[in-house]
Amino acid sequence: MKKFLTALFSLTALAATLPAVEGFTRAIVVERLDTCEAILQQIQGNIKTAIPTDILRRAKGLVIANQFQAGFIFGIKDGYAIALVRRPNGKWSVPAFLRAGEFSFGLQAGGKSINAIYVLMDDDTARLLFKNRMNFGAEAKVVAGIRVAERESVSKPLPGDANVLVYSTTEGLYVGAAIKTGYMSPHSEANRLFYNSSNRLPELLYSDWVTPPQEARYIMGYVTRLTQ
Repeated sequence: MKKFLTALFSLTALAATLPAVEGFTRAIVVERLDTCEAILQQIQGNIKTAIPTDILRRAKGLVIANQFQAGFIFGIKDGYAIALVRRPNGKWSVPAFLRAGEFSFGLQAGGKSINAIYVLMDDDTARLLFKNRMNFGAEAKVVAGIRVAERESVSKPLPGDANVLVYSTTEGLYVGAAIKTGYMSPHSEANRLFYNSSNRLPELLYSDWVTPPQEARYIMGYVTRLTQ
């Protein structure tokens, strides 16, 4: 019992260190979009982390995640993400907002920021985003992708059945290694505030009647240029 109370106290203290969002507003949503834009630019701006052009050209979707991971006995991964998909006509969708997180139990300590891009390689995997709660690692094969700097030196090909390739600002990921991912789910409130509508993820990602707000146009154009 004493050990359980100690663990519970540790979890409570940890939760207190995570950023709380009070009075969730459209300005906060726009700030999150800007952060995800910056993550994509940062990863693509460094040859050590950049996604190769040939992989981007084949991508059916991109998920850009900003997460904070911390733990002491209990572990918490909390954060947010945006998703864009390539529609059947070849054009990229407006960005849709997601929640991203994970809870684990075990011996662990410390905290870190995790910035990652999930490259979705087929349409079926992209449609997993519609689920109320989904985990790429459980429902698709997720591996570390080859980076631009590794293209010439890595002779081992990526698994042909990989559905999701992961790129992050963390160096040292083993190419082709399986990766555990946390859950993601649609952030309905963020999408409602940003688009001033009740459209759900299927409509946002695959319909052509949603007008992108001015703040969304840069990342849509940037992704289009990267994937041409």
